[in-house]
Amino acid sequence: MTVVEIPQAPGPIEPSLRIRSTRVYRGPNVWSYEPAIHLVLDLGVLEYYPTHALPGFTEALVELFPGLQRHSCSRGREGGFIERLHEGTWLGHVAEHLALQLQQEAGHDVRRGKTRGVEDREGWYNVIFAFLDESVGLAAGELAVNIVNHLVQNNPEFDVEAELERFHNLVQRKAFGPSTQAIIEEAVSRDIPWTRLNGASLVQLGQGVHAQRIRATMTSRTPALAVDIAGDKNLTVKLLGSAGLPVPKSDVVRTMEGTVEAAKEIGFPVVVKPLDGNHGRGVCLNLQNEEDVREAYPIALAQSRRGVLQVESFVTGKDYRCLIIDGRMAAIAERVPAHVMGDGEHTVAELVDITNADPRRGYGHEKVLTRIKVDDAARELVEEQGYAMDAVPEAGVMVKLALTGNMSTGGISIDRTMDAHPDNVEIAEEAARLIGLDVAGIDFICPDITVPVRESGGAICEVNAAPGFRMHTHPTVGEPQFIAKPVVDLLFPPGTPSRVPIVAVTGTNGKTTTSRMLAHVMKGLGKKVGMTSTDGIIVDERLLITRDASGPKSAKMVLQNPRVDFAILEVARGGILREGLGYDRNDIAIVTNIQNDHLGMRGVKSLKDLADVKQVVVEAVPRDGFAVLNADDPYVRRMRHVCRGTIVWFSMDAPDSRVRQFIDERCVRGDRAVVLEPTEKGEMIVLKQGRRSMQLAWTHLLPSTFNGAARMNVANSLAAAGAAFAAGVPLHDIRQGLRTFTTSYYLSPGRLNRIEVDHAEVFVDYCHNPAGLDLLGEFVDRYVAGKNRAQRVRRTVVVGAAGDRRDQDIREMGELAAKWFDTVIIREDENLRRREVGEAARIIEEGARAVAADGGRATKIVTVLDELEATTKALDRARPNDVIVICADKHARVMATVEERTHLATPGAHTQEEQPGDPDFSPDERFASAEEDDAAAEAVTPNPADTQG
Repeated sequence: MTVVEIPQAPGPIEPSLRIRSTRVYRGPNVWSYEPAIHLVLDLGVLEYYPTHALPGFTEALVELFPGLQRHSCSRGREGGFIERLHEGTWLGHVAEHLALQLQQEAGHDVRRGKTRGVEDREGWYNVIFAFLDESVGLAAGELAVNIVNHLVQNNPEFDVEAELERFHNLVQRKAFGPSTQAIIEEAVSRDIPWTRLNGASLVQLGQGVHAQRIRATMTSRTPALAVDIAGDKNLTVKLLGSAGLPVPKSDVVRTMEGTVEAAKEIGFPVVVKPLDGNHGRGVCLNLQNEEDVREAYPIALAQSRRGVLQVESFVTGKDYRCLIIDGRMAAIAERVPAHVMGDGEHTVAELVDITNADPRRGYGHEKVLTRIKVDDAARELVEEQGYAMDAVPEAGVMVKLALTGNMSTGGISIDRTMDAHPDNVEIAEEAARLIGLDVAGIDFICPDITVPVRESGGAICEVNAAPGFRMHTHPTVGEPQFIAKPVVDLLFPPGTPSRVPIVAVTGTNGKTTTSRMLAHVMKGLGKKVGMTSTDGIIVDERLLITRDASGPKSAKMVLQNPRVDFAILEVARGGILREGLGYDRNDIAIVTNIQNDHLGMRGVKSLKDLADVKQVVVEAVPRDGFAVLNADDPYVRRMRHVCRGTIVWFSMDAPDSRVRQFIDERCVRGDRAVVLEPTEKGEMIVLKQGRRSMQLAWTHLLPSTFNGAARMNVANSLAAAGAAFAAGVPLHDIRQGLRTFTTSYYLSPGRLNRIEVDHAEVFVDYCHNPAGLDLLGEFVDRYVAGKNRAQRVRRTVVVGAAGDRRDQDIREMGELAAKWFDTVIIREDENLRRREVGEAARIIEEGARAVAADGGRATKIVTVLDELEATTKALDRARPNDVIVICADKHARVMATVEERTHLATPGAHTQEEQPGDPDFSPDERFASAEEDDAAAEAVTPNPADTQG
């Protein structure tokens, strides 16, 4: 046994455990493969008091929660956690186990958790634990912290029992009913995903086009008309009677006098009940005379939503519920009204208390049986049987406390599924078909279900839509029936899919373009693609929401859309850190690259940290799935170690490189690859599987690559092709998709969109980090060289940076702008992200001027904070053959501004002197060479290097 050494405490013991932050992960995340709650706990002075340094703490904790003795903890055996408590462990670890135990005692089978120290914060701990219901898990975490503090130092105002009762009441409010829970458990056993759509029992099973919904036992396939018919008891009786099925005589009434007259006409004894009631509420049975009917009238009327009652003949016999699913009998239960059995010792009231003490009984539908309620009606019924509540019934005597056998009024059930006569089963099935319900509860009253009702007497007294399953799944007597299976079979017949293919795309750069390329390929196959990206949510090429939709909530919206049969989800770092993935797994994961962006944010301090976050999508790949990984990136290459599925590599490296040798070795072992093969005619994209190679397309013939100059889009094409190949798309369709995908604003808004203004070429791109700007500058260099122009081409960039990036990253944007472009126009994002106005622009300018003074390309640097003004300035100074790159923040507005100039700038409409001017530049600057620019305050030393074709 290793006992933790007690550190020197700076002060006395205090209940100082505090929750500093709370986060809910609703899917795979950086801590766990499953949904989890993440608390950051501050131990305060308790950091210096592990459990063995707190006298009596462990004993008091175990006395309150003996279930902790079963926790294995890191020891891997039962009782391991108790050993840790005696040896000494910190209270954040205790809070983790206590949060799990509280949920387990509430009936939620959760076991996974971990506690890790927060880097650079002494006494702070990351506490992660699993949950089934989000609100219950959060309440468990908060209560666990409060209980730990209470055990450290007794708080007289903190009542543990009252807090536990409040917690269990919350669990009861949030829990599914037994019927819904049974269906969900069956769905989970078949790997059918489910999502709760509200705080009650509305649940979606499956995803996208395969989705089905249930509310309790009502399904997506339950006809609304059939529900209305079943809700009208009079109409139900008439329909069944017209088909020759045994039903009682009945009539519909609206007044007390009408009720009395109907009872006389039908003949006593009668039943009075609400026409549109349920759960047996307001049903008054065995009314022998006119006075009984008058007394029953207000009771039934109080439970009627429309003020309409039904009077019917009283059929004697036992109460049976026949459950019919998809036209077939699934289960039969005999319902016995709430009662107690005399023992010759206890009063009726004491017998009720003894019966209600059964742990199977609870309030409402929270448990398999409902507590017996003693009200005025129950007391009257007891008196009619010759007893009072304080009387002692003889041994073996049954005293009823309700007339109806509903489980919701405290009744019990006896399974009779195997006992029913085939004729009675046929009658029940025919009744369900006549009403039109896919799931129906047929209420039979007859002397014995084993004898045909046509011979013994009896009738169908009611047909119920959305019948409860509790009496069948948890009968008081007899074998439970697994009736959720035929319900799930009804919604998802064996062999039918419940999931849509999910492709998760992550990385620093290229995510959106790769997603759009793949979506274009799948669209060519006729797929209804649901896609999330930083631009919004798109379903079947229709933009539904415009916003940054790269998080888990957007993913859920796509997977709930009934048109989607293929999902492509862009997954950003922020969403993973904030809430996890939002779904349980993805069939294909694409990781484009890991570059310098978002460092220093939310604990991500290095490229390795960033890779650890983004590899969550690779960890979410199942064994029959695929991970499309960039072999050229060492951080992405390492992700192969966490992938359970097949890897599809893509690489831009030369055939004789070490990376390609690595890929060839992996392909022999079962991996796949998409690579480039140089030929005399250009680069060929080649798919490799095992030892086979298949030619796909020339890179220079793909419009998105601009004759091969846009190397980032060559890489994106490789990634998209690899994912399509993994999804089973034929090579011809992959080829056709890539050949027809362009970077027009309509197919790829904000991603290398080209437009010509006054014979100058303008590229609009959502470039927001140094790696992206470096690729963009390289593209311009290749693009200009490929044009083979005789005259010098001036290059202008409009550049900005997100204010939440590190100063060094913002400065690097300026450095790269000055490295690749002649003129740098610096703007700021609309959202300054907690920086002062002009602060980010100043840092960019510092970097640009430093590089320009050190021999960089830039000869002019201007700051224009407003994005549209900066765009206008860049366009105003353009001359024919110039290349202008606008790194846009709000690309839609920028494109609108550029498009407007294309209508104004008609060729030949202006002379040289009449061309639109820029007041911040000299009048002749449009047509001046870079060397002749006015050496104003913004000018810097020009670079003598001159790029020509």
